[in-house]
Amino acid sequence: MKLLLRRAFMKHSGIAIAAGLLPFSSLTNLTSETMTNDNQYDVIIVGGSYAGLAAGMALGRAMLHTLIMDEGKPCNRQTPHSHNFLTNDGKTPAEIAALAKLQVSNYPSVKFYNGRAARAVQTINGFQVASATGELYLTKKLVFATGIKDLLPAIDGLAECWGISAIHCPYCHGYEVRNEKTGILGNGDMAFDFTRLISNWTKDLTLFTNGPATLTAPQREKMAQHQIEVIEKEIEKLVHQQGQLEQLVFKDGSGFYLKALYAPSPFEQHCKIPEQLRCELTEEGYIKTDPGYETTIEGVYAIGDNASKMRTVANAVAMGTAAGIALSKKMILEEF
Repeated sequence: MKLLLRRAFMKHSGIAIAAGLLPFSSLTNLTSETMTNDNQYDVIIVGGSYAGLAAGMALGRAMLHTLIMDEGKPCNRQTPHSHNFLTNDGKTPAEIAALAKLQVSNYPSVKFYNGRAARAVQTINGFQVASATGELYLTKKLVFATGIKDLLPAIDGLAECWGISAIHCPYCHGYEVRNEKTGILGNGDMAFDFTRLISNWTKDLTLFTNGPATLTAPQREKMAQHQIEVIEKEIEKLVHQQGQLEQLVFKDGSGFYLKALYAPSPFEQHCKIPEQLRCELTEEGYIKTDPGYETTIEGVYAIGDNASKMRTVANAVAMGTAAGIALSKKMILEEF
């Protein structure tokens, strides 16, 4: 049996080497002990936060041999509390994730790898995944639950406040800062539309364009009607205490007291492996999927923030559960 496994792996490795995944020297270290049943899975999930864990639970309940690879750096790790998640409202993201992982661990067919997936290539029978430290795994199907990376403006203190008092979503954080002195960092049509939305949570609003405003005359008039000041000064830094915003300081030395700052920002995919596998992205930058969460590359799935603009824990869990069920059903029927 071990000999057959080694031959199968050597066959896959040739493809991996051709694609640049492995150097030829790696073959000298391969033995019948390096590729065993512990290295081969029905499904590998890259990303072990809410979407990935939910998919893992669904796959575990379908008794599919599943590996969840995660380096433990969720994008909301600074966020003090999670909201709009029924039965979990107000809990910390870490608390929700820890309980989820504990519950998924109850299914013996699901295993965990604590580390980063660095590369993947397609093989004859599926995919080969390499960790950042060189471990190799084979799988029939791949699921990416890797989220997105916010591209924040280069303003001192913004990253430290991100997810705490510098926020992106009123449905996640707006209730906690309702009626507080609030700023919006942005410009143009996007900033105008976002300001209109945030006006539901507070009337004490100021728009900071961080340079010359690009608002239209009608937009400026509308802002004035709602007594929303537009400040065009360039921002030097955010003064804060452990992520809790106290004031903006402008490059001219003046300051502005704020309780919260909405900073909707562009993003990029946190993990580049799907693009390396030639998974298509939407015009907005999300991984394109079909209704069953399969990407444009057969056998590769995407769930959570990397494939949806609905950036909530509840939505990530829903997508993960649905994808795990859809994927397991497809595999079961294919192998019947």
